[in-house]
Amino acid sequence: MISLAWLLLLLPLAGMLINLVLGRVIGRRATAVVASGTVGVAFLLALSMAPDVFGGLHVHDHGTTVHLWNWIDMGSFHVPMALLVDKLSLVMVMVVTGVGFLIHVYAIGYMEGDERFNRFFLYLNLFILAMLLLVLGDSFLTLFIGWEGVGLASFLLIGFWFDRKDDLYGSFADCGKKAFIVNRIGDVGMILAMALIWSTVGSLEFNEVFHELEAGIAVPATAVCLLLLLAVAGKSAQFPLYVWLPDAMAGPTPVSALIHAATMVTAGIYLMARTHAFWELSATASTTAAWVGVGTAFVAGTMALVQHDLKKVLAYSTVSQLGYMVLGAATGAFALAIFHLVTHAFFKALLFLSAGSVQHATHELDMRKLGGLQQKMPGTARCFLIGVLALAGIPIFSGFFSKDAILLSAFGKSPLLYAVGLITALITSVYAFRAWWLTFNGTPRDQEIHSHVHESGALMMVPLWILAGLAFVGGALNLPGVLTLEHALEGVLGHHTPPPLQLEISLLAVSAVVAITGWWLIRSTYRHAGWIDSVKATMKPLTKTARNRWYLDTLYDDGLVPALHAVSQWFTNAVDQTLIDGIVNGSARLAMNISRQARRVNNGQVPTYALSLFVGATVLVVVFWLAV
Repeated sequence: MISLAWLLLLLPLAGMLINLVLGRVIGRRATAVVASGTVGVAFLLALSMAPDVFGGLHVHDHGTTVHLWNWIDMGSFHVPMALLVDKLSLVMVMVVTGVGFLIHVYAIGYMEGDERFNRFFLYLNLFILAMLLLVLGDSFLTLFIGWEGVGLASFLLIGFWFDRKDDLYGSFADCGKKAFIVNRIGDVGMILAMALIWSTVGSLEFNEVFHELEAGIAVPATAVCLLLLLAVAGKSAQFPLYVWLPDAMAGPTPVSALIHAATMVTAGIYLMARTHAFWELSATASTTAAWVGVGTAFVAGTMALVQHDLKKVLAYSTVSQLGYMVLGAATGAFALAIFHLVTHAFFKALLFLSAGSVQHATHELDMRKLGGLQQKMPGTARCFLIGVLALAGIPIFSGFFSKDAILLSAFGKSPLLYAVGLITALITSVYAFRAWWLTFNGTPRDQEIHSHVHESGALMMVPLWILAGLAFVGGALNLPGVLTLEHALEGVLGHHTPPPLQLEISLLAVSAVVAITGWWLIRSTYRHAGWIDSVKATMKPLTKTARNRWYLDTLYDDGLVPALHAVSQWFTNAVDQTLIDGIVNGSARLAMNISRQARRVNNGQVPTYALSLFVGATVLVVVFWLAV
C-alpha cells in the first residue's frame, strides 16, 4: 500500500479538478460528495498503510521514499519529486484527512445556502492537497511548495466572503490579505534556512541531510533553527507573528476548524519535529523557542479571557495551544508535541464546529447576547462541553494527557518554564468554562434570538459527535500499554526520557487541581461570589492590556505599517520614479535629441555630404595614426 502514496495527492487533486470543470453541471450535492468523498478515501488509504508503517514490517525508521519523477537536476543541485512515508508523516496525513473529511461533511450543511458553494469545496480540496504535499514531501523544497500552497489556500478561504465587512473584523478581504502577508514574513526565514542548509550540507533531501548530521558534519545549527523559528512563528502563529490568526476568523466556520485546528497552523510544529536533528544540536535555539512558545501561550491565554466573540475566544485559544506545542518541541519532547497536535485537532475542531452550529442557529456569536442555549441545542451544548473539558485539561479527557505531558517536559527543562505553563493552564481553564457558561448556561440574554434557536441538522451534528468521542478518548493514544504514540514515534523523533513516576504523578495531580480551579472560579463568578469583585479590581490593569491585545496590533498598525509605507513611498518616488524612470526617460530624450540633430545633416545638399565625408575620413586617419 505504501507504493500507492501518490494517490493521497491525486485524490484531492482529482476532486478539485472535477469540481472545477464539472461543478456547475453536476450540481451542489454532487460537488460536495466529490469533494468530501475524495478526502474520505484518502483517509481510508492512509489508514490501510498504518499496519505496515507502525508494524515495522517493511519500513525502517527513516521511512520509505516513493519516487515520482526527477524534478530539479542542475549540476550538483538535485531535488526529486518524491514522498516520504514514515510514522510522523502518516500520523499527520491521518489527522489532515480524517479531521478534514469530517469538516467537509459538516460544511455541506453549514454552507448550504451560500451562493459560492461549489467554489468553497474547490478551495477546501486545494487546501487538503497542499497540506498533504507539505507533510509527505521528502525534501525541504517539496515541503516548501506545500507550505506556500496552504498559504495561498488560506488566503482564499479566509477572504472567502471578500465582499463583506463588519465592526469586529473590518473588511473580510483585508483579513485574508493580513494572513497572507504576515505568513510571507515567516517564509523569509524558511527560504534562508534552506539556503543555509544547502550551502553547508549540499542537499535538501531529508534523509541525506539527517544522515550527514549523524555523521558529524559541521553545520550552523543555531542559525538554521532560529531561521526555522521565524518560519514557525509565521505559520503557527507565535509571537510576534500571531496577529493574523484572530482576524482569520472572518472566514466561514468550517475554515476556522480546518485551518486553525487541524492543519495549517500545525505545519510549523510538524516542521520543528521533522527538523529535530538540528534543534538537538543547539541549546540556544531550543531555549529561545521554549520561551517564545510559553510566552505566546500566556499572552494569547490572557487575550482569550476578555473576548466577547465566541470564535475569537477559540482563535486566541488556538494561538495559546500552539505555544504549548512549540514548548514541547523546544524542550526535546517532539513526540509529545505531535501528541498534543493530534488531541488538539480533535477538541479544537469540535469547539469551532460547535461554535459554527451556534452561529448557524442564532446568526450571532457575541456571548453577551446568548445564554441558555442548552435548552434548545442540547446536542451542540454537550459537544461543546466535551471540547471545553478537553481544552481545560480535566482528567480523563484528551487534553489532560497531552498538555500536561508537555508541562512535565518543561519542568525537566526549567521549573520557571513549567510555572508559566501552569499559570497559563489555569487561564485556559477559566476562559474555556467562561465560554461555555456565557453561551449555553444561565438564562437567555436576548429573547428575540433565543426564540428562533434550533438544533443543527444531521450533516452538522454527526461530525460533532464523532469529534466529541475522539476528544474524550484521544488521550488513550499515548497511554502505556494501549497505543503509546510517543514510543511509536521514537524511531523518527528520538527518545525522550520521562520524569520519575512519583514526580510525574505529583505534577499531574497539580495540573488536575489547576484545571478544576478554573471551573470553580467561573462558577463563583457567575454565581456572584462577593470576593470575585475584588479579584477583578486587582486584575484591571492586565484586563485593559489584554483587551488591547497587548498593544502589539497597535504597534504594527500605528508604528510599523506606516513606517514601512513611508519607506516604500520614498522608494517609489525617489528610486522608481526619479532614478529608474529618470534614467530610462533621460536615455530616450538623449536619443531623440541626437536623432533630431543628425536629421539636419541629411538635407539633400551635396556640400553637406562632402563635408561629412571629409570629417569622417579625417577621423579615420587620426584613429589609425594613434593606433600605430
